[in-house]
Amino acid sequence: MPAAFRTRNSGRSRLGVALGGARRWASFGPLRFQPAEVAKLGFILYVASWFEGRERHLHKFWESLGPFLLLVGVFGALLLLQPNLGTFGILALTALAMLFLAGGRFRHLATIVAAGVGLLFLAIRLAPYRLNLLLAFLDPSRDPQGIGYQISQALLAIGSGGLFGRGLGHSVQKFNYLPEAVGDSIFAILVEELGLIGGAVLIALFLFIGYRGFIIAKRAPDSFGRLLAGGITSWILIQAFVNIAAISGLIPLTGVPLPFVSYGGTSLAVLLTAVGILASVSKYARRA
Repeated sequence: MPAAFRTRNSGRSRLGVALGGARRWASFGPLRFQPAEVAKLGFILYVASWFEGRERHLHKFWESLGPFLLLVGVFGALLLLQPNLGTFGILALTALAMLFLAGGRFRHLATIVAAGVGLLFLAIRLAPYRLNLLLAFLDPSRDPQGIGYQISQALLAIGSGGLFGRGLGHSVQKFNYLPEAVGDSIFAILVEELGLIGGAVLIALFLFIGYRGFIIAKRAPDSFGRLLAGGITSWILIQAFVNIAAISGLIPLTGVPLPFVSYGGTSLAVLLTAVGILASVSKYARRA
């Protein structure tokens, strides 16, 4: 959840550590991590395994896709209980990309997208803070000290960076002006310090990761490797796009971190593991 819409409630609950009104952390003694970050990679592994051997039967909606949609729904329900709609959106889009890579029919894909849009609007209506996120996206100046605060400060940071930026480490917005300056909002700080050129270089790096990832998926020695590499690559690209688009005011704020850049040990550890898996698939692909 974006910082501007978090409550002050924090502490421990039966399901984990509650911070900012959301239960997204699990604690085991001195160790604390985000289960949702680990679940992303586990979800992709399971979906790749699920589709392996079922690609010829994907035209049978209820026989093959029914259990798949049930799995996505179970993951979604657990994430919405936190609440963590942003992560659920990332998983849902990644699952949709993997279904496409597995050879899913366009009619089925369109049906799932339409149902997903309907569920998204329902989720927005059921939670006032999500409606506030939408209102802030539509008109950040409507309440710049309230619901529009985070996006207003983010756009100010991006605009003040200019073409070349203020210089590395010379951001002004990171000093208690922009919420989550090293978390969800890190792209705005990066552009403020390194300018539009720095932001463009980062986007180009993500596109290069995507290009290499899909090449690896294409050359994978088997169906599982192809879907796994494609799923991991889709996840990284989708999450990067959602974060950058949200903090740039192109879509409502989601609260998802920027891969490899946002502060967070769990996220970085899982992403590096995913990259290691990509490298492993690439290694075997060269031998195939």
